[in-house]
Amino acid sequence: MEPKPLKICDTILRDAHQSLLATRMRTDDMLPIAARLDQVGYWSVEMWGGATFDSAMRFLNENPWDRVRRLKKVMPNTRFQMLLRAQNVVGYKHYPDDVLQAFVVHAKEAGIDVFRIFDALNDVRNMQAAMRYVKEAGGHVQASFSYTISPVHTIPQYVEMAKQLRDLGADSICIKDMAGMVAPYDAYELTGELKAQVGLPVQFHTHYTSGMAMASALKAVEAGVDVVDTAISALSGLTAQPPTESLVAMLQNTPRDTGLDLNLLAEISAYFAGVRTKYGSFESGMLGVDVRVLQFQIPGGMLSNLTSQLRQQGAADRYEEVLAETPRVREELGFPPLVTPSSQIVGTQATLNVVTGQRYKVIPQEIKNYVRGFYGRPPAAVDPEIKKLVIGDEEPITCRPADLLEPGMERARQELGNLAWDDEDVISFALFPQVARPFLERRARGADEYTAVIAAIAAKLALEADSQEAPQPAGGPDKKVKVWKQAWRPARHWTGLNWS
Repeated sequence: MEPKPLKICDTILRDAHQSLLATRMRTDDMLPIAARLDQVGYWSVEMWGGATFDSAMRFLNENPWDRVRRLKKVMPNTRFQMLLRAQNVVGYKHYPDDVLQAFVVHAKEAGIDVFRIFDALNDVRNMQAAMRYVKEAGGHVQASFSYTISPVHTIPQYVEMAKQLRDLGADSICIKDMAGMVAPYDAYELTGELKAQVGLPVQFHTHYTSGMAMASALKAVEAGVDVVDTAISALSGLTAQPPTESLVAMLQNTPRDTGLDLNLLAEISAYFAGVRTKYGSFESGMLGVDVRVLQFQIPGGMLSNLTSQLRQQGAADRYEEVLAETPRVREELGFPPLVTPSSQIVGTQATLNVVTGQRYKVIPQEIKNYVRGFYGRPPAAVDPEIKKLVIGDEEPITCRPADLLEPGMERARQELGNLAWDDEDVISFALFPQVARPFLERRARGADEYTAVIAAIAAKLALEADSQEAPQPAGGPDKKVKVWKQAWRPARHWTGLNWS
């Protein structure tokens, strides 16, 4: 067999800590090891998108755009990869095309190279604009399908979807197994069919939740997969990806040998083992494999959120009932894959059905919008009785949902006013107005306070410079110091806690 080194995408800077630490890892904890990550030789590092965007502003007081730039400076040789929720961008609803396009253009300019694009319902119509904008911006279009199991989700169906995505301009195809449900021999068959029939590079993404991830990854490798997503061992397993070092070691001295340095990977893992201890309060509490993902098809992240919701409502003892109710609701809603935002939609309705004691007694607006078709076309028809219960005699839309949306950038710019320093701020506000506004207001207050402090320091230094007793600047008495140039630093990289 001819050598065909397997390529690795490490998720350590995005999905690994999103899955295990509630997306709380700060950029400052990534930067000290970034140069070593850049030396590994990964095909890519997934470091943005998904929940990282709003979490940065909501919980970390960081500008999410700055994370890309700051890391890119230290990792110029490594492709940066992000998860793009198609028309949902990095949010939980559909956004207008102009907001999506602006996001893609600025993400590419900031340093994103590979855009993994998926739609929660596998509705290709919702992916077309994102794919087109990424292609126009010069990015790599990695079109994905969300892998799930149901009577209407089959390997031939996934292959046909991949062909559609190829014809729309995809550069590669991703098997996105967001819940860790793909069994090893299914991974082998699916990968083999994609390689044989689609003719594009294939990347494999799974989670360890069910315990099958490494076996499934290895079978995908045997079937010819080009890239596998893994996570440095210190943040792997449980609901994250299989460990990078283990797969690298398993393939040594074979035709699929990755060629990656295990000693360097061990050094990186040791660093993140230390970082992980700082975020212990955000651990999910899972101690090992949870095979209920196979029984109920509920992703690990959804399980932890479900537990939290029930505790808040004083209904923790109803957990097993909600688990059993979730697949029933999913079937009634047309078997949507349980991935953001459909996982939240289904899980919330299942919880309400159990807690209220009457099914569909309370129906959230998101369920109504879903049944109306505002999230896209469900994989199967919604149960007619449930449809009537949710929206009465109203008929769902048949067009692409985003076709009904008014442009959003100019409206966001006007609403934000002077708080916006640039288009990136406008995009952040257009996506998450309730999160971005408080963040930008904190930034504005911080900038004003910082400017005042710098002005005071500069004035003091100027007085000292006029004094005979003033200390000589570094470099000797002939070296002139421009006080304002030394004291001032651009406000662009404000994080809320420091300036860099």
